Amino acid sequence: MIEGCVRQDASCQKQLFLLYSRKMMTVCLRYARNRADAEDILQDGFVRLFQNIKQYKGKGSFEGWIRRIFVNASLKKYQAKKWNMEQSGLDYHQNEAVDATVISSLSEKEIIEQIRQLPEGYRVVFNMYVIEGYSHKEISETLGINEATSRTQLLKARKHLQNKITTMTMPHES
Repeated sequence: MIEGCVRQDASCQKQLFLLYSRKMMTVCLRYARNRADAEDILQDGFVRLFQNIKQYKGKGSFEGWIRRIFVNASLKKYQAKKWNMEQSGLDYHQNEAVDATVISSLSEKEIIEQIRQLPEGYRVVFNMYVIEGYSHKEISETLGINEATSRTQLLKARKHLQNKITTMTMPHES
């Protein structure tokens, strides 16, 4: 299939799209503000994938290589929009533990929706660090921010999510 895509065989490209489009849409949705933006990123990502597939050397996970393309397509979309990082000073946040049963009571869709609602700077750093496994150094280089800013954004994103999840799961009085 990969060799067929290198040859620009449309049936192989379609097969690859069908195999990975749902997984990559999930990646795009995590970075995008809405579904329409995610669909644009998905399309851009597949264009880049097919343009660059000859660069895949068969080393490491093919899916991991593809994922990197889609993360980069997502980041490029927001860099093009010149999104603003929320860079207010580091607030003191006491690390309050979130009960694991609270998180397990939420569906994956609910958690992804909460991540999507984070302010853009928080969301991008959270996704890159927590989901994609980038280091703060890699994030700072990719986004053109200080490592300290990356750490601050991550801290604030976690606190914001913690507050949202706690609010969502608190019993409501009638």
